[in-house]
Amino acid sequence: VQLQASGGGLVQPGGSLRLSCAASGRTVSSVGMGWFRQAPGKEREIVAGISKSGGRTYYDDSVKGRFIISRDNAKNTLYLQMYSLKPEDTAVYYCAADFTPARSDYVPGRRIEYDYWGQGTLVTVSS
Repeated sequence: VQLQASGGGLVQPGGSLRLSCAASGRTVSSVGMGWFRQAPGKEREIVAGISKSGGRTYYDDSVKGRFIISRDNAKNTLYLQMYSLKPEDTAVYYCAADFTPARSDYVPGRRIEYDYWGQGTLVTVSS
């Protein structure tokens, strides 16, 4: 499966962006998915995750109330809507998919659980 992340760019503090992750080669409608980010000099960290059904989500405390993860299984696409962006949100954002069989409401929360990764899209929050 190939994951293609897009939607990054330069935005002012307080602004919004929507990231997309289009999957090809294999359906991702039956797997958990997530968004990670990596800032310069830091480890890659999970931002948000979503169960294969889309009914359950996870957010890191740093983005709760500001980011929304969603998926459109008919389009084989994952999204991350980001509001009230802060300079500390600046990072390369990666989407990922976890193909390990799991319950429909399971949200993979650890980096090691993910099997496939997109190439990343850069988000820069600066005035």
